[in-house]
Amino acid sequence: MNDPHVWDREVDLLVCGAGAGGMSAAIVAAQEGLEVLVCEKTSQVGGTTATSGGAIWVPGNHLSRTTAAPDTTEAGRRYLDQEVGTYGDPQVREAFLQHGPAALEYLERHSEVKLKSNHPYPDYHAEKPGGALGGRTCAPLPFDGRRLGADFALLRPPMPEFMVLGGMMVGRDEIKHLVRPWRSWPSFKLALRLVAQYVKDRLTHARGTRLLLGNALAGRLLYSLRQKGVEIMVDAPLVELVRERNDVIGALVDVAGKRTRIRARRGVVLATGGCAASARWRAAEVKDRAIPHALALEGASGDGLDAGIAAGGAINRNHSTPFFWMPASIMRWPDGRVATYPHIRDRPKPGLIAVNAAGKRFVNEGNSYHDFVAAMFDSDESVRTIPAYLVCDRDFVRDYGLGVVHPVWQWLPKYLRAGYLVSASTLEELAQSIGVDPQGLVESIDDHNRAAREGVDRAFGKGSLALNRHNGDPDNKPNPCLRPIVRAPFFALAVHPAPLGSSVGLHTNAHAQVLDEHGNPIAGLYACGNDMSSVMGGAYPGPGITLGPALVFGYCAAMHAAGKAVAQARLAA
Repeated sequence: MNDPHVWDREVDLLVCGAGAGGMSAAIVAAQEGLEVLVCEKTSQVGGTTATSGGAIWVPGNHLSRTTAAPDTTEAGRRYLDQEVGTYGDPQVREAFLQHGPAALEYLERHSEVKLKSNHPYPDYHAEKPGGALGGRTCAPLPFDGRRLGADFALLRPPMPEFMVLGGMMVGRDEIKHLVRPWRSWPSFKLALRLVAQYVKDRLTHARGTRLLLGNALAGRLLYSLRQKGVEIMVDAPLVELVRERNDVIGALVDVAGKRTRIRARRGVVLATGGCAASARWRAAEVKDRAIPHALALEGASGDGLDAGIAAGGAINRNHSTPFFWMPASIMRWPDGRVATYPHIRDRPKPGLIAVNAAGKRFVNEGNSYHDFVAAMFDSDESVRTIPAYLVCDRDFVRDYGLGVVHPVWQWLPKYLRAGYLVSASTLEELAQSIGVDPQGLVESIDDHNRAAREGVDRAFGKGSLALNRHNGDPDNKPNPCLRPIVRAPFFALAVHPAPLGSSVGLHTNAHAQVLDEHGNPIAGLYACGNDMSSVMGGAYPGPGITLGPALVFGYCAAMHAAGKAVAQARLAA
């Protein structure tokens, strides 16, 4: 099976996986003159990137220079040194800091990847030395999916729950205008324009063609691949890597049910999405508790890691936690589809608390999703906190929505019948329905309401941090994250810890070459994205800390394979 003399085809670089890391590697390699083939396990490209928020975190990036507070690589280094500490690989982290800005500039110059600097958009611990209130995170500009032509159907769509009207994407700043178009004449005009364009799109397309967030990034990457003539094969999972002595010289790929041997003259890039969607990997990496739900795409099942290990690659487990975490609710739709929904925007809004089985708060609800789940784990050591419950009143659900329930335009009975939401006319009844201590819940609500009227959360500091305020409601005074919970009926929603990506992955060097157990690079084998051990070492410093390194190390891998490797990163003094 591993006869190196028999090949079905040959290319310079074989890329396994068509998410942000894999597609960026393919774009750079093609730009540098290599013949590239992309093999994607699933039937559509984009991976978890296509369903994500699309944020890209790169300290010192060139776009930050246009903001009121330009970022620097040195500030990013100070921040990461505190956030990551001794976890991860310091040389690879330094390579990310040194080459990140150049990678983004390269993609903007040589592809259709066009970005904007987000300001304000704070780091998740912006108050720490080196933390930034904005500019460090970039976002893709909206993209017209019609430019993809027939390839529009090849692009993985966002989660249905993230779209409105059955297929329309809406930007964060547009939501308030769309749900309440009567609030002003500008709101009405914007809502009318968005809906009119969407209706026109649906005459010829299965969903809206105005792409935003991670779907815009994936669409721009796909368009760039086509512009450069890169071949993409879908339904083509990696089976195993082919070695000659200790070098990787190609791969066995299952193409349309046929085992195909592909020679890769310059190397193979593993970018299959990591292992967060694999129950086997979750059980192996998180041994003390069951993690039945995941937000990573089903295709992110550890194929690249398994293949890399079989080829002699080492896994770097020097991480504070093996996965990046998100609190998620589970909605079972009448058609049988099960949605695992990420709770990002609702938790920081005013008029919501999170409680454990004792009915007590355990966290600043406005903190990052990763920190929220870390607090769930900590609390669960003494009081059952998995699942935790988000508790609010009718006004909150109407104004901000809750999970898959959109604001304003609602028909709550279907969510109640599905068991997604639990409702009661009193807090005591609600507590009994969800199995938490009634007295504890009532006391927690009373304490929260006093804090809301005062405008200061002395227990957990909700609204005191830049991230809290950024995601709160600026129209709610005096604290954008606090409002009394008073109007019946009251609602509760269960949330569970779910990995959205893996931090644990194949150990690489600064060029994204996979290392063996002795720390030596395996010639011809690269990894990026979630297949690569994260430079964050299990920490979650800010929005886009998975997509940023994915793009950067896709660039580094391709440049090394093309013989134009970026300079070896130095360790910071």
